[in-house]
Amino acid sequence: MTIMKKRFFPVMFAGLPVIFPGLSIAAESAADVADKADNGFMMICTALVLFMSIPGIALFYGGLLRSKNVLSLLTQVIATFSLVSVLWIIYGYSLAFGEGNDFFGSFHSILLADIHLTDVSGSFYKLIHVAFQGSFACITVGLIVGGFAERIRFSAVILFVFIWFTFAYVPMAHMVWGGGYLANLGAIDFAGGTVVHINAAIAALVGAYMVGKRSGFGREAFKPHNLPMVFIGTAILYIGWFGFNAGSASSANEIAALAFVNTVTATAGAVLSWLMVEWSLRGKPSLLGACSGCIAGLVAITPAAGSIGIGGALILGLIAGVAGLWGVIILKSWLRVDDTCDVFGVHGVCGIVGCIATGILTSVTLGGTGYAEGVSMLSQIGIQAASVAVCVLWSGVVAYIAYKIADVSLGLRVPEEVEREGLDINSHGESAYNQ
Repeated sequence: MTIMKKRFFPVMFAGLPVIFPGLSIAAESAADVADKADNGFMMICTALVLFMSIPGIALFYGGLLRSKNVLSLLTQVIATFSLVSVLWIIYGYSLAFGEGNDFFGSFHSILLADIHLTDVSGSFYKLIHVAFQGSFACITVGLIVGGFAERIRFSAVILFVFIWFTFAYVPMAHMVWGGGYLANLGAIDFAGGTVVHINAAIAALVGAYMVGKRSGFGREAFKPHNLPMVFIGTAILYIGWFGFNAGSASSANEIAALAFVNTVTATAGAVLSWLMVEWSLRGKPSLLGACSGCIAGLVAITPAAGSIGIGGALILGLIAGVAGLWGVIILKSWLRVDDTCDVFGVHGVCGIVGCIATGILTSVTLGGTGYAEGVSMLSQIGIQAASVAVCVLWSGVVAYIAYKIADVSLGLRVPEEVEREGLDINSHGESAYNQ
């Protein structure tokens, strides 16, 4: 995932037995030398993660909405994607991955001014590292908009994203992957359980509360307007996730192979467990349930993909399917929140499950690659729980402040008559389906 991670895994796991047939962890050279294969691998992985946002997230979320609001969601996704891309280049990468304190990096790489064409990050060029990490920032923000879809002002979304990205995403990325507080604590987050999924889910949950429920929520049936679109978005996310997880090994090596297979295994387990439980409860397995189970498995395996065994991935996937279903049915009811696309129910719940399970399943005795020297399972679980708590509090506080600023300055919510008619025509002057 980062320069630190690439150096960290060989040191952490060198010499430990690993219970995978034919798999071994070998120490790598400390010298940073550009490798053409790794450069190609990381560029492909970066493109796959970008593909997850546009069109993956856009189609997945868009299909879940009512037809009168689908274009507003697509517009929010591509606009926030572009905003974060620009902010990442200007100061995001520097503050996330520059040398600094426990929470922020430095301003040395503003506008990437001190990154030269031949600078290397591990075995690939540093500019690719900038793009890869930037793709994670983009999709994290894209996930948030599903929580408050169908009733928020477009201008408020833009202002919120600017503030939240700067003061929530950037410091979380630095704390976990940039050598900050949680990295020093020993937290294991291979590809974004905290930085991406829990971070975004908490912001979406806070937003759903602050924007309020949609008009008619609880009285009217709000059904997805296009399930084939949801399926296409899910399929794109699934394929793109291999760039997300395998690419976090920062090299086309054995850890990338492990993350790749774990991603397939956990996702399949989650789809099946979600469908089986839904089938037993409702009498019918649904396409929406299969798609939701797919995302649940992908989310749960994200923090664990590079450090748990294949059997552990299957167990985690089976648990994630049930946990995600519980999150979108029971927990959502308990919270009394209108989280439009169930961002917290899936990404929040399964992100937390995945992060805590990483502390357990990384154990060598359970088929994982093992803990750092002197770290026990119990202590690693505590570290993982602490990382979840820090993420929840940090993201929640920043999100609340950001929404408040947007509300006071611009107003968070569109008028009720605008909401009733639809955001597509009122906010953007377009209709997705002309009759």
